[in-house]
Amino acid sequence: MAEHKEESVMDKITEKFHGGSSSSSSSSDDDERKSGSSSSVKAKIYRLFGREKPVHSVLGGGKPADLFLWRNKKISGGVLAGATAIWLLFEVLEYHLLTLLCHGFILTLGILFLWSNASAFVNKCPPNIPEVKIPEDLAVNVARSLRYEINRGFASLRAIGQGRDLKKFLIVVAGLWILSFLGSCCNFLTLFYIVFMVLYTVPVLYEKYEDKIDAFGEKAMVELKKYYAIFDEKCLSKIPKGPSKDKKQH
Repeated sequence: MAEHKEESVMDKITEKFHGGSSSSSSSSDDDERKSGSSSSVKAKIYRLFGREKPVHSVLGGGKPADLFLWRNKKISGGVLAGATAIWLLFEVLEYHLLTLLCHGFILTLGILFLWSNASAFVNKCPPNIPEVKIPEDLAVNVARSLRYEINRGFASLRAIGQGRDLKKFLIVVAGLWILSFLGSCCNFLTLFYIVFMVLYTVPVLYEKYEDKIDAFGEKAMVELKKYYAIFDEKCLSKIPKGPSKDKKQH
């Protein structure tokens, strides 16, 4: 009888251990399924313009991305305050750029001239004026970058002018029309300040509410594709296209 009792007790203990291990394995399986389902849900989330990287990486990373995403609030706030002061100075107070530069140089040269002459009477060292030079490598790299971008722009305009891509032609015309409308409403400095404010507010707001904005953008893109399909069927498909490269070669 004692042996039977000991065996029954051991059986109960082993059943408890097996039950615990099976429950733990089932819980781990459930966790893996949940993580897999969550990862698949994340993979199916729509992102604007097919974005796969974070907003910080899309902006190029590094200090410029940190500046636009307000990673350092003191630096970003200082740059924003400086841009606002420049806009107020030129646009609201109607100060001219050439006048500002001349007044700034007059003030700087006057201070340095008086300091250099007064140092002999006060028995102090004259100011150490640094020698400013533009490095040749920097100038060459900037010139190469500008040359590459300008050539790419001319190539895009040439491709659009040949009449092979009607969609791109309509996008460029619409963009130029919007720019001309904005140019008639405000001058270049105000337009530049508006673009600067957009770059300083839109990325950080998008990073904060990206899930809601992407969901709204998905619905908007579906509606736009429907309207574009109707417009393409009724209007664009009936417009004759220019000769292709294959026909020219033959």
